[in-house]
Amino acid sequence: MSSTSIGFPNTLRVRPETLTLAPAGAAVVWTLRVQAAEAWDAVRVECTPDTTVRAIKQAAMADLLPDIEHHEQYLVKLRGAEVFNEGLTLQQAGALNASTLFLTSRRRRPVR
Repeated sequence: MSSTSIGFPNTLRVRPETLTLAPAGAAVVWTLRVQAAEAWDAVRVECTPDTTVRAIKQAAMADLLPDIEHHEQYLVKLRGAEVFNEGLTLQQAGALNASTLFLTSRRRRPVR
């Protein structure tokens, strides 16, 4: 797969495997980059525009942050703004093919 077919941002510092949430034979498949701040890692996710933000969050957290049991303690950001309604589809939330979603804890951590 070339970087032009999956979007250049999705090739930057991501794990080699791709999580697939898109059903086989889907007419439109997007490849997103999901980055977890606490893991300092990112993964590519293949999905459709109708996939919910919550589904992406759960799949990415299972891969990047497997020890976290309470997913509601983490928020999803798109273009720097929190996606408050995770039940929205990616398209409704304003995501595009090759977008980056950012996962981070809701609690601020002190800097020492």
